[in-house]
Amino acid sequence: MKSNKELIALLNLQDLGNHNFSGNSVTIGSPHVFGGQVLAQAVNAAYRTIPKNRTLHSLHSYFLEAGDLTIPIKYHVAEMRNGGSFSTRRVTASQNDKTIFILAASFHKKEDGFEHQTKLDTAIKQPEELFSWDDMLEQFGPFLPQSMKAFLSVERPIEFKPVRIPNPLQPENLPPTEQVWFRLKGEIQKMDFRTKQEILTYISDYNILNAAFNPNASEYNFGNTQTASLDHSMWFFRDFDFDDWMLFSAESPNAFGARGLAKGNIFTRDGKLVASFAQEGLLRPKKK
Repeated sequence: MKSNKELIALLNLQDLGNHNFSGNSVTIGSPHVFGGQVLAQAVNAAYRTIPKNRTLHSLHSYFLEAGDLTIPIKYHVAEMRNGGSFSTRRVTASQNDKTIFILAASFHKKEDGFEHQTKLDTAIKQPEELFSWDDMLEQFGPFLPQSMKAFLSVERPIEFKPVRIPNPLQPENLPPTEQVWFRLKGEIQKMDFRTKQEILTYISDYNILNAAFNPNASEYNFGNTQTASLDHSMWFFRDFDFDDWMLFSAESPNAFGARGLAKGNIFTRDGKLVASFAQEGLLRPKKK
């Protein structure tokens, strides 16, 4: 995928009738289906059963099995509740009659209320000062480990610019944080809030476990550690547009027992908090 148009097409599922849907997969460099893709496609399925006056405000999910890139994923939506203000859906994703993922999502009608939000760190470097993943491949490709070079070589519909770039040739322990600017590639078309939420859900599964890796980065990395997303939650707050860079900001309060926890926020460049997220992932050192 090279553009946001292709990403939107990937997330837009085929309707099979009776709250059943089907979607295909595109690799991001892993031999298995990208968790963010399953998340976003499940949100797309749930939205197909929701009245137009309600929008997604939270989701909670579990990854149960690795997805096969070569087989379509089937999604079934169960209507759990349709109340006066909230609607709840359960989505089950399966391949070959085996459940690989489950999602619970809640949708809320628009209401007025008081508000506050945490603030964006304005002291961090701006995107214009940073290298993107594509820049890193172009500038340092011959010197990068083969696994990292292969990962960066995959075409993506999103451009990422990490605020801090570790030196893979001299790994060191770092603070348990990860901040990455991102924006969509290609011409940005007009989108409804639902589509923007699906895309943001897709993006939210990128970079998150880096925060849990960083405090032990001198010894452990994605090459010598078995990793997998175990669960993923998101909360959506305010509408936004993909017309400028946005900031993904994560921190990890804990890693223990071959699992790492990361949580954080997503901001627009002008400081609007649009979503928060949390994920626990498998971080299992491979036996030598």
